[in-house]
Amino acid sequence: MRKLTYGMNVSLDGYIAAPGADISWTVPSDELFQWWSDRVGPARLALYGRRLWETMSSHWPTAAQQPGVDPAEIEFAGRWLAMPKVVFSSTTSTVDWNARLVTGDPVAEITRLKAEDGDPMDIGGAALAAAAMRAGLIDEYVLATAPILIGGGTPFFAALDSWVDLNLVETRTFPDGVVLTRYETRR
Repeated sequence: MRKLTYGMNVSLDGYIAAPGADISWTVPSDELFQWWSDRVGPARLALYGRRLWETMSSHWPTAAQQPGVDPAEIEFAGRWLAMPKVVFSSTTSTVDWNARLVTGDPVAEITRLKAEDGDPMDIGGAALAAAAMRAGLIDEYVLATAPILIGGGTPFFAALDSWVDLNLVETRTFPDGVVLTRYETRR
């Protein structure tokens, strides 16, 4: 059975994006960027909701060719392009860059993917992760909590029907004050 992890940069007050889908506050330090980059590669499967897919696919396919790009971004762009991806959307008609599109029930497809033997999966995008959370499919939560209050926007956590008990498995502080915490779901 595959492990499913939901992880994103999050504000101290619990948001992954400010109003208007503004993520400009989430610029990671070099060390944190490398930590996220090390999670990406051909052995992982990334599950994206439409909005996060649009954000990622509008930047990373050409990021390595941009002026002034640093080696870490070039490395991440290559890893991101090689990593298999599943995009969940009822409004998108095509996807590129080693991705396949699922237009049906995301919970059914994620359940099917988890039941397979294989490498870990990461899920991103608030709406998609919320559906997986409510269905009890997430095995691990990774929060890179930035020392900023943004006051509103897109929350990291969805409203749930019941509590989810977690075990803390890692904490780490990065030089810019971001605190990384990893929790496993207690089953």
